[in-house]
Amino acid sequence: MGAVTAAVIAIAAVVLGWITIEMACKPCLETGRRAMDRALDPNYDPDSPTNATTTTNAGASATEPLLGDLSASTAPPAKAI
Repeated sequence: MGAVTAAVIAIAAVVLGWITIEMACKPCLETGRRAMDRALDPNYDPDSPTNATTTTNAGASATEPLLGDLSASTAPPAKAI
């Protein structure tokens, strides 16, 4: 009877530990699960124009180049030394 009691206590401890980790790390786990779902979805196309509406933290479009067009700069050329 002692072995059954020990097994039940061990299983309960594992379940409570799992629930604790799920609650403590919920934001990170949700982000990771969303990324895995998107990566494993065969219909997801990162180059699709419908995904271009997502923005980065800086507010720039995901399809916008990082530096833009450098040839149209209004700054004067640097002086030679």
